[in-house]
Amino acid sequence: MICGIAIVLMTVFLSISLVHVYWAVGGRVGQLAAIPERDGKPVFHPSTIMTAVVALILALCAVLIAATGGLLALPLPEPALAWLTRALAVGLLLRAIGDFRLVGFFKRVRDTRFAQLDTVLYSQLCLMLATGCAIVGLAAHA
Repeated sequence: MICGIAIVLMTVFLSISLVHVYWAVGGRVGQLAAIPERDGKPVFHPSTIMTAVVALILALCAVLIAATGGLLALPLPEPALAWLTRALAVGLLLRAIGDFRLVGFFKRVRDTRFAQLDTVLYSQLCLMLATGCAIVGLAAHA
């Protein structure tokens, strides 16, 4: 069961990573819907390098889950993998809860395209990923 959860998590992290790679190499479809807005304008404009860094971090999350789930061997002790996966779960949970302004379940801005997608998709996804990471991280030998 843990391997199955790890595979699903890896697939999601790698899929989101590939979307960021697409954006980093110049793709534009869906990019504006992934950036919080205030007064109809994006709160920030991610650079190509930062978008590529996010893609790399997401791919590393997939690698971490694969290693913690026993699908990949890394030169790290199992307890370290378990704790890193648990920390990832906490980070994803905090993202789902949000900043109480623009992102997360408790955001105040709710009438933008991003906010609507955040409510029905992004925060929900972060909560599910957090739950899966917690399951994998707690099931690991540590």
